[in-house]
Amino acid sequence: MTDLDQQVAERLQVVHQRILDAGGSDVDVIAVTKMFGVEAAFAAYRAGCRSIGESYAQETVAKLAGVPHEFEVRFIGQLQTNKVRQLVGLVDVFETVDRASLIAEIARRAPSSRVLVQVSAIGEVGKGGCPLEQVDEIVGAALTAGLRVEGLMTVGPTEGGAEAARSGFRAVRRAVDRLGLTVCSMGMTDDLEVAVQEGSTEVRLGSALFGPRPRRA
Repeated sequence: MTDLDQQVAERLQVVHQRILDAGGSDVDVIAVTKMFGVEAAFAAYRAGCRSIGESYAQETVAKLAGVPHEFEVRFIGQLQTNKVRQLVGLVDVFETVDRASLIAEIARRAPSSRVLVQVSAIGEVGKGGCPLEQVDEIVGAALTAGLRVEGLMTVGPTEGGAEAARSGFRAVRRAVDRLGLTVCSMGMTDDLEVAVQEGSTEVRLGSALFGPRPRRA
C-alpha cells in the first residue's frame, strides 16, 4: 500500500462515518479526481470507491485515454456540446445534462448513455443546470432521445454555508421521487451532512479524500 492509498483509505473511513452520523446508510461516494493525477483515481478505487468524477473534457482524455481501469467514470462538470465526442468511450455517466442541445449531441454520439439531469435548485448563475420548473421537460426529452435517465443532480450554493443548500436539496429529492428515478446526486465536502439528511444517494467528494486541489494550469 502506498502512502496515497493509506491516506485516501483513512479519509474515506472518516467520510463514511460522517455519512452514518448524518443518518445515511446507502450513499455512494464519488471520488472527484479533477486536477489530481490518475494515481488518485486508482487509490480511491482501491479504497472502495466504485466511481470517480471528472469535470474537464481535455483533462479526462489526457488522464484516462488508453489507461485500463475498472472504476466508473462520471462526468460532473459543465459540458459543452462540442466536447461530447471527446468523451465517448471514456465516460460511463454524464451527470450534467441540462438542455436539449446537449441531449441531442449525447444521443447522437453515444446512444443509450446513462445520464443524470442537472437541476439548478438555487438559481445561481454559472453553475449549470435547468430550472426546477423545467426538469420534467428535460427528463422527458432525454428519455425520448433514448438516453437512460437514472436520476437528478444538483450543486449547493457558493455562499451561505451548508444550511443554505437545504431547501434546494429537498426540492430536488422531491423531484426524484415524483419522477420515479433512483439517483439523487447532491452534496460535496462542505455540505455532505445536509445532503444526506435530505435524501442524497450519491455525494461527490474531492478535498475530503485528497486534500486541497492543485491550481489549474
